[in-house]
Order: sequence, then structure tokens, then C-alpha cells
Amino acid sequence: MLDKKVAELINTQVNKEFYSAYLYLYFANHFEDIGLDGFANWYTIQAQEERDHAMLMRTYLFNNGARVTFEAIEKPMEEIKEPMDALQAGLKHEAYVTSLINGLYDAAKAVNDYRTMQFLDWFVKEQGEEEKNADDLIKKYKLYGSDPKGLYALNQELLGRVYAAPSLVL
Repeated sequence: MLDKKVAELINTQVNKEFYSAYLYLYFANHFEDIGLDGFANWYTIQAQEERDHAMLMRTYLFNNGARVTFEAIEKPMEEIKEPMDALQAGLKHEAYVTSLINGLYDAAKAVNDYRTMQFLDWFVKEQGEEEKNADDLIKKYKLYGSDPKGLYALNQELLGRVYAAPSLVL
């Protein structure tokens, strides 16, 4: 059985991951609206990944005898005026999620819950990748975004991103 606090924190994280998916779909909608289908694709795939993260945590809770509850998903409050607004908000959000995952890990460590710590190892690594990807996208946009041909090329690159389901074994 999971420690009650650890289970509550993971359950909260399930809801945070669903919010992340919602946020990234919001960004994808914005990019579709302004004709940047590659950016929309990148964020749509990002939303799929976040949904998968939530589902992995949900399954982990069920597999460990914990109850899963869902909360209402907030409306994203980020106002997007320029593409960079979404990119920077995405990086800021990933840093926030990293802090949440680290807090989960600390809670599991405090009660010597080695199984949960091992489960969370994948998410710790994943968050490093998430932050790097968001930062790389900002760097590329800064390099190419002000040039129409460069923006077109970057948009085409992002259009090529494909979805890959996580390979975490529960």
C-alpha cells in the first residue's frame, strides 16, 4: 500500500498532467489559428505526452491500491499575443512540473517508498527532456522566427514531429 500522503500527491499530479495536456492543446489551437501548423503539431503531440503521463500515474495508483479522483481542469490563463509567449509559457510550465515531480520524489524518499521512487525516476528523466525541448524551441524561434523563410523552415521541422508512446513498465 502506498503512503497516504504519497498517494495524494500522485493523485494531484495526475490532475496537473491533465492540465498540462489542456494547456498545450490551448497553445496548439492558437498556432492553428495563426497558420503555423507545425507549431500546432508540436504542441498537440506535447498534449498527448502529458495525457500519457497522467494515465501512467493513474495506473500506478490503481496498481498500488490507491483511489484516483479527478478535479476540474482550469482554463489556461496565459494570454498569447506573440508565438514567443506560448513558447516561454511552455518552458515556465515545464519547470513548474519538474518542481512537482521533485516534490513527489522527496515525499516518497521521506517514507522509504523505493518502489515509487523507482517509478518516478522515469518522470525525473522525462522532465529534463521536456525542459530541454522547450528551451531548444525558444532558441530556434529566436534564431529563425523573425525571418519569414526561417519561420517557414522551423514550422516545417515541427510538422515532422511524430507521437511516440512512453515505454515505461509499471
